[in-house]
Amino acid sequence: MVALITSTTIVALITSTTIVAHITSTTIVAHTKTTTTNMHHGGDYDDFEDQVCEFFKALRDCGIDPFVVIDGGSDHTDKKFETLRQRVQSKIKQANHLLQESGLLPVLVKQVFKQVLSSLKWQNVSVQGGSSQNYIPCKRYTTTSFCRQVNINRQLLPVFAAIAGNDYVNLHNMGFSIKFEDNSPMEPNRKPRVDFFNRLLKWLARFQEQQEALDNVPRLIDPRDNQHNMDAAIQALSLSIETYQIQPGCLERFFNDGKAPDPGLLPDHLSVLPDWTLLPLMKGTLPSYMIYILLLRPVIQGVQVEDHSLPSGNITSRPIRQVFYGLLLGERREVEEYDREGKNLTSSKVEAILPSAAQQLLLDTLDQAPHPVRQEVFLETLGVSQSTLNGVPPHLGLPVAVTYYWRRHAHPQPDLPLLQALLLGLVYGELCRQRKSQRGFIEEGPVLERLRGLIQRGARSQDLGVTHAFSQWKRCMRDGLDLNQLLCFPLLEPQCAWLYKGTLVHQLVGQLRGGVTPDSLLMEDPFSGQLYRAMLVIIMEGNPIEDDQGWTVVKKKS
Repeated sequence: MVALITSTTIVALITSTTIVAHITSTTIVAHTKTTTTNMHHGGDYDDFEDQVCEFFKALRDCGIDPFVVIDGGSDHTDKKFETLRQRVQSKIKQANHLLQESGLLPVLVKQVFKQVLSSLKWQNVSVQGGSSQNYIPCKRYTTTSFCRQVNINRQLLPVFAAIAGNDYVNLHNMGFSIKFEDNSPMEPNRKPRVDFFNRLLKWLARFQEQQEALDNVPRLIDPRDNQHNMDAAIQALSLSIETYQIQPGCLERFFNDGKAPDPGLLPDHLSVLPDWTLLPLMKGTLPSYMIYILLLRPVIQGVQVEDHSLPSGNITSRPIRQVFYGLLLGERREVEEYDREGKNLTSSKVEAILPSAAQQLLLDTLDQAPHPVRQEVFLETLGVSQSTLNGVPPHLGLPVAVTYYWRRHAHPQPDLPLLQALLLGLVYGELCRQRKSQRGFIEEGPVLERLRGLIQRGARSQDLGVTHAFSQWKRCMRDGLDLNQLLCFPLLEPQCAWLYKGTLVHQLVGQLRGGVTPDSLLMEDPFSGQLYRAMLVIIMEGNPIEDDQGWTVVKKKS
């Protein structure tokens, strides 16, 4: 069946791998993998942004008003924690094979947008016959049609999901194997699973009620299994089924009026949130994992491609997170972090700290603290003074501050070409941003032409040392952005799509180490040269370095 997505309002729920769009009473389910945009070398975020913009333009062309609901924090009961832990461990192994890097989303991609919405056929915008109305063709799936097709009662779908296995309960993992009437064992976790699903649905078709199906589950279990744990298995299945019951929501006020939900309507576990955080969390301008921290749950750090013989790149930005934790929990509390150690996922206790400027701040009134105080907390955390940043545009203050911090905390310490490549990448992003803001009415210029020429050469072979250094920078940037959001934006938040282009910066490192100079790339454009030198002098202040040609970056003049 084909549905025409026209001017009907869409509500899209985006997770890391799935798009679910709800159009009135119809549900469209589409599975998507990562974008075709180059995700090697840490991602090309500007290309990613272009695809997202094209998607929403296609919706606008069809008169569609989209609401996007981003998947929030993990289950507060920790029922899913073991599943998350296993997934991250799998990603660590995957990240160890550089050729598989495209399967890992770059760390900043969720900041640009959670995922490109590419499996809906949004590029096939067509004109409806007999009218000028544009539409996007798509498949329409409904639970009613599915149940009619497999001949089961709709209320048995949660039973089907629970027995098949999900993130909360899995009979096979509990030591129970399922055996159908022909005595052939079926393992739910073995691929392909379609045969198992079909046989389970056929078995369920004989029942009308959930409890009737549950009462017959013991007949599915191999009698050689540990039968005295059967009660525990049935109880686990019952609890899993309950998770599929739709609970009354508290989002109506937000979608209707753009206001924060009534605190009295929130689930009990969200009472830890100060009132001022509710609207920013709804708008996605506060990191949702802060809820997990306030509930004192373990925090799993993200995985990137990096050198697994070196400490995790997340350690570089840990002092930034410690301040983030301190603002949420108070000083000297501890957060349990899970992170990579070698190729294994391990846990450690991380102490929450507060810089001197934050000693009098309280989470409940953090939004009311004076701007200079919140700014000082951020800059003190990164080791930068406000006067130091005066030489760069305000919207680049945060990236420069983060790069200043990275230059001093990264291990091994970055050499000059690594730093130069990052800064040239920021110059490239700024030129692209300016040109896009003028809708392409300004000429590309010689600097953009040279840098685009490097991009068009294609990605260089992966240099593990370069990859590791830049993975540390990206994590510092991500944690810096989170801290800035929690402090209610004492520094302007940059447009993240223009901060890092992996294909370019990796090419630049090779060129710079081969003798190409930044001046040769920036000549004929005074603005680009001035911006580059201003950022370089700030970041190298008090910490000069000499390159292979004997060129020394001098300290900023007073």
